[in-house]
Amino acid sequence: MIEDNIRILRQAARISSKDDYKVEKGWCIVAGNDALVDNIAYRAIASNHKVKILFREHVILSDGKLDKKFDFIMLYGNEVNLSEYKNTAKKEGGAYVQVSKEHLSKESNVMVLVAPDDVIRETVSVIEKSRIPFAILEESQTTGFIDIEFNNEVKLPNFIKSVLKPFYNANEVVLSTILISVDKESDIGKVQSIATSNRIFVIDFRDIVTEEES
Repeated sequence: MIEDNIRILRQAARISSKDDYKVEKGWCIVAGNDALVDNIAYRAIASNHKVKILFREHVILSDGKLDKKFDFIMLYGNEVNLSEYKNTAKKEGGAYVQVSKEHLSKESNVMVLVAPDDVIRETVSVIEKSRIPFAILEESQTTGFIDIEFNNEVKLPNFIKSVLKPFYNANEVVLSTILISVDKESDIGKVQSIATSNRIFVIDFRDIVTEEES
């Protein structure tokens, strides 16, 4: 964490010392509970247009009689600001992946997958067994708790649900956010199909259209 702060300060110093410095822009995805994502969204809105919110999702995954709830947000903007958000995400137990334009220029068919860790690992195994050439470029897991509630199928009084809820929340649900590259464009549809069938959220960077500075 200290090393990250030093790196950010050095980068900011280099920017301020060069009049002709071009601000590098990139993307990041932050996943975690709604309080963390609220915090990140507020900081993006308060960044004076340095960071733009591309989208935010509030997710409820039904698993038997339980609902697992989490949020994730995708941002585009100044890489210095995005790096600052990494510290916030890690401090508050969130998962964070940053994607630079260098990733897009050097790697083929870049995608980000967001889901509970056990589902991500199972899906990666299925993709590998399908003999699809791909690589995990970056991965991040949450360390904070994801909210778990009984769904409407559970016919219990609300006060009983409230008493039991801490026992379920004690079994922490870990989210994973992974950045992958798929070697062959012809395999992208297969990867998306495998992922979405397992209720994984897929961000395909071919679909990301961002307004560039002139």
